Amino acid sequence: MTKYARRRALVVGEATGIGLAIAKRLVEGGASVLLTARTEEERAHAVAELGSAARVVTPSAVEAALTGETAAAAGEAVIGTGPGGDAPGFRGGVDLLFADAIPTARPLLPHIEDGGAIVLTAPTPCPDAVRALAAELASRGIRVNAVAPGCIEAPGSGAVPLPPLGRLGAAEEVARAALFLATEATFTTGARLPVDGGRGRP
Repeated sequence: MTKYARRRALVVGEATGIGLAIAKRLVEGGASVLLTARTEEERAHAVAELGSAARVVTPSAVEAALTGETAAAAGEAVIGTGPGGDAPGFRGGVDLLFADAIPTARPLLPHIEDGGAIVLTAPTPCPDAVRALAAELASRGIRVNAVAPGCIEAPGSGAVPLPPLGRLGAAEEVARAALFLATEATFTTGARLPVDGGRGRP
């Protein structure tokens, strides 16, 4: 499948659950993906899941990956190589950014191409914060939206009341909503989409 061919995506904030599910769908669709993972275990797991179309780096090595600096020069571990043994290239920026929160996304704004998209993936921020960032970036044609996950099944999570749909959601379902906002909702910005089985969020 080549739905996301020629897309260059950065997924930051978490390498498990929702972040990894987003990265997997992007890779399956033909995108080049740069993913951050904090621990060696998370990085190894992400590489095993994503294969050669993704590059997995520590959070502090993102800047080096985006500017073309070598991993050795950055002093950080880089795992994952592209086809032919070369790491996927991200020099020049990305057109899709998936971040857990606005403070995570903000330092990366110079690396997002004009006309790109940002999707925030944590239950916060508040709708006003999403709209404010969307207004700030509108002049660059960058759309900013958020998914608001709730009642999502996670390993080790305790029992929670079920939402009206009668079951817990999956990270994959949040990933599909995030990718819709990033690539298909081309006249939508400043929106916050609940993905919570109907539980409802203020």
